[in-house]
Amino acid sequence: MARRLVVNVDHVATVRQARLGVEPDPVTAATLALVAGADGIVAHLREDRRHVQDRDVRLLRQVVHQHFCFEMAATQDMLKVALDVRPDSVTLVPERREELTTEGGLDVLTQMGEVGEIVRALQESGIRTCTFVDPDFEQIKASHRLGAEAIEIHTGRYAERGPAREDELRAIGDAARLGSRLGLEIGVGHGIDYRNVGPLAALPEVTEFSIGHAIVSRALLVGMERAVREMRELVLAG
Repeated sequence: MARRLVVNVDHVATVRQARLGVEPDPVTAATLALVAGADGIVAHLREDRRHVQDRDVRLLRQVVHQHFCFEMAATQDMLKVALDVRPDSVTLVPERREELTTEGGLDVLTQMGEVGEIVRALQESGIRTCTFVDPDFEQIKASHRLGAEAIEIHTGRYAERGPAREDELRAIGDAARLGSRLGLEIGVGHGIDYRNVGPLAALPEVTEFSIGHAIVSRALLVGMERAVREMRELVLAG
């Protein structure tokens, strides 16, 4: 399966919300990313609405004709939004109001009942489901048992560039191989940037790269289209 770059536009909305205005518009940013070759767009509607807003999600659904991924907490309130908007896929993520950004993977194993109910409801509506999990075998097996079609492996610890980076990369590779053997589509996300994406792109099982902050940061200096093209080249070079 070909590698895909899906661009997360959350932090375009973060800049906009700093002034509670209308610019920069994450929908416009998404359109530019697609023109530059992105294979899809991701937006996380957090329960506290700190960046992406409900209106953004609805407009993105209208303009993104390639692949629109909706990230959400595994709650009934968010499920209602997803069933109304009908994205192409949903990635279930953990969420704490106190966190600056997502701190780790979803604990599927201890929330089988709640998460399983959300997964079934999404699938009954024809929406592809993915769980955002740490590179942990038990969490991946639990995601498979629930019937998720895909996993997105949390790469945050790998991205921190500490002395254990190689160990983290091996753990991600092992997790990707397990997920692939179970028939899951494999994605990676969180903290991926232009310097660390190469070793991840070399993992043959990984087909989807969800990248936001690095691309938006680069776009502030060189523009969204160039930032996306540069990242896409690195992803495909693996």
